[in-house]
Amino acid sequence: MFGAVVTLDETAVSASPGELRRQVAAYESGERRRFDLDVRRPIGFTGEVMRAMAAIPYGETRTYGELAATLDTAAVAVGQACGRNPVPLVVPCHRVVGADSLGGYSAGDDDLTLKRRLLDHERANR
Repeated sequence: MFGAVVTLDETAVSASPGELRRQVAAYESGERRRFDLDVRRPIGFTGEVMRAMAAIPYGETRTYGELAATLDTAAVAVGQACGRNPVPLVVPCHRVVGADSLGGYSAGDDDLTLKRRLLDHERANR
């Protein structure tokens, strides 16, 4: 994806690896804004955060604090749950940012280049 390797837990989605790759490729080319996949979310808090992340519209962001307020919890807890997201991109944790920074990104890039690229891509393809 945009020159980076994104690791997704294929057991957390209801699609073959080939279908998952096709949908990711369509997203990257700007032809897809939403993934047509059933996601098996963990039971409990991480699943609740994943549901909240999935509700963030394409091309928009929410802060950790905003999600925390809707879930009646702390921003740090939301950030930790984002880091446990087994299917980054499919459940768009890149759309969750810090109040004064991009925050983190669990999809395997330490310098946030991919997160920045995904956000720019979505803003450009709204």
